[in-house]
Amino acid sequence: MKIGIQCFFGGASSAPDHIIKTAQMIENCGYHSLWVPEHVVFFHEQNSTYPYSSDGRLPVDPRNVPLEPLTALSFIAAHTSRVRLGTGITILPQRNPVYTAKQAADVDVLSGGRLDFGVGLGWLEEEFEVLNVPFAKRGARTADYLEVMLSLWRDDISSFKGDYYNLPECVQGPKPVQKPHPPIYFGGESIPALRRVAKYGQGWYGVNVLPEDMPPHLERLKGLLAEEGRTLDDVEIAISPYGKPCDLDMLKAYRDQGVAQVIIFAMDPDAEVLHGKIEGFAEQLVVPGAAL
Repeated sequence: MKIGIQCFFGGASSAPDHIIKTAQMIENCGYHSLWVPEHVVFFHEQNSTYPYSSDGRLPVDPRNVPLEPLTALSFIAAHTSRVRLGTGITILPQRNPVYTAKQAADVDVLSGGRLDFGVGLGWLEEEFEVLNVPFAKRGARTADYLEVMLSLWRDDISSFKGDYYNLPECVQGPKPVQKPHPPIYFGGESIPALRRVAKYGQGWYGVNVLPEDMPPHLERLKGLLAEEGRTLDDVEIAISPYGKPCDLDMLKAYRDQGVAQVIIFAMDPDAEVLHGKIEGFAEQLVVPGAAL
């Protein structure tokens, strides 16, 4: 069982020395992967509902906007050599796909092929408004953007024509180290999210999903994969219990459901608390989990 960790570098915790120490600690403790989130703005007041809290509020001080994920991972890549580097997740429909493909490929090159590209559709409508991007039909827009990025990553001469983006013939490089491209993980637990996994994904990143919640998700994913001529063996299942406590018994339960990677959230702004958790999870989960 592989153990990943999701961290939050924003506000005071975006200090370079803190990021270096944290990333190197994660690598030295044997974690498989380090994931970082994306938002470009937060709000003191919002109407959008955060999907992973009981009150619908984002459990983060709105002044602590995280570092742009591909920038952060490029920095982390320079100070690590083994740990996988994941965007958890990139809000693709609010981005330009050509620039995003370029940034992601560059991180993959600079890290020696360690990028896992996590994709989500976003939930914060007000953020889309600030970026002057429509919130509606962001699923269809994401599909077009992915096709653009896949062409830029794979093709010597890239092009795409769709409803939401037209890419004339052009050349982008350097290409990613990982072939044909960095693994794409889709966040989300809805049927449309699982459909994206089935069509495009090499991984599914489910959040706040416990072992007992897995069977119906896996059955839906299995059926959607079959429609694409694929099976569960074609996709890595990465799951986070989010704020729920995780122990070795829970890891075993995840393993029995076919989960390949469990991602622990460690989002504490206090460095001492965060580093204590990283070392504690390593002792409780990373080391014994490696034998599962």
